[in-house]
Amino acid sequence: MKKILYPTDFSEASINAFIYALKLADSIKGEIITLHVYNLPQVDYSNDTNGLNEIYDIVALGNFENYKDQIPFLRRIAEQNNLEHIKISNVLDQGNLIDKILKITKEEDIDYVVMGTKGATSLKETFLGTATTKVMNDTKAIVFAIPEKCKYQQIKKILFLTKYNYEDIKVLKKVIEFATVFDAHIDCLHVKSPHQIDNDVFKEEWQKISKDQDITLHTISNNDVEGIILEFIDLNKINMITMHVYHKNFFKKLFQVSLSKKLAFHVNIPILAIPE
Repeated sequence: MKKILYPTDFSEASINAFIYALKLADSIKGEIITLHVYNLPQVDYSNDTNGLNEIYDIVALGNFENYKDQIPFLRRIAEQNNLEHIKISNVLDQGNLIDKILKITKEEDIDYVVMGTKGATSLKETFLGTATTKVMNDTKAIVFAIPEKCKYQQIKKILFLTKYNYEDIKVLKKVIEFATVFDAHIDCLHVKSPHQIDNDVFKEEWQKISKDQDITLHTISNNDVEGIILEFIDLNKINMITMHVYHKNFFKKLFQVSLSKKLAFHVNIPILAIPE
């Protein structure tokens, strides 16, 4: 059975993501592991160890009680969506959120991480948020990022941003597997500079793979990469964007400044990040 890790802080962003986690689990016959991570307060009680331990015990108990109260709430969401049959287990842990996500993902052999993102708070940040981007870069699992204002909609149109190179062929096959589960169409899009020369080395291979699949290949010449992506999303009623995480700084470079500003506030659809 495939495993889905769902980190949550019970915010609106994370609750929206839970619907996607449930729908994904139902489609792939998978189970969900919910994860809530809390931090202990930074208190200087160097001369009173007992007092410090007491504070830590109270914080831990408070987080446990809060998490225990939230679990039935998640169950009700599953029931409201007729998905109460999904197996759900729950983990409460103390420490660094990103470290815990990466640890569990590795130890439990997690297939997908589904997490909400609150978006950019400044133009210097990627619109996916620091935590989500870090997880995308450092895990071998597929990361499903759900923007804060994103309301669940059936996945029928997937946009795969690519350069039609060799590295993306393997990723395309994973996207096809995902699309097949949801019976979704894939639009592959390469936005290139008008002066850029096409690389036709792997073009035949891409056409061969897409021939018997529900895939359309697009290449658009334009300097306004983010503008073209936004226009394509609107015109083609895209339900999800998917990309290959080429290296650690991929999302940071791709979604900084102008693109983050536009996508953060105008695109409220999920992002699927597929690792190398």
